[in-house]
Amino acid sequence: MPEIVVPYDPAWASAYAIEAEALSRALDDPAFSFHHVGSTAIPGLLSKPIIDILCVAESLDTIDSRHDAFASLGYEAKGAYGIEGRRYFRKFDIRGRRTHHLHVFAAGSPHVVRHLAFRDYLRAHPSAARDYSDLKSALSITASANRASYQDGKAPFIAETEARALKWYQRTVRRS
Repeated sequence: MPEIVVPYDPAWASAYAIEAEALSRALDDPAFSFHHVGSTAIPGLLSKPIIDILCVAESLDTIDSRHDAFASLGYEAKGAYGIEGRRYFRKFDIRGRRTHHLHVFAAGSPHVVRHLAFRDYLRAHPSAARDYSDLKSALSITASANRASYQDGKAPFIAETEARALKWYQRTVRRS
């Protein structure tokens, strides 16, 4: 299936807020925190129109015991799905299109900082965001035959930018 990227839509911020509120109500526990991450969280960036949500929980055991709450909102549990220490859920609309990805990590996981640093770095560095957007646009055309080539094509940029983002984020967080 081709990877289709579309121009940034300001409605994605509202879609995230609505879904985060629904998740918060369904989980009914103030210990969970939610963050809008991924390309739909970065104004101006081309993106697949899928809302990525980062959920931070006290522990993965807490999440593993709450699958019914996620299922009640239409989320499909996929386990770690290739990332140790994660619980991944995805949601589809009535037509079978993915609408949301939910990435859950325990508090203190380095993956939490990694996601937030990457998002905040691209928000604070428009030229890096533009480079990422241009890459995604090119890959959506040249790697449209399969999802793996699209992901593989982005990997070097993400790794390099993530390394810069983590250093930047540590400096920025310490100052604030």
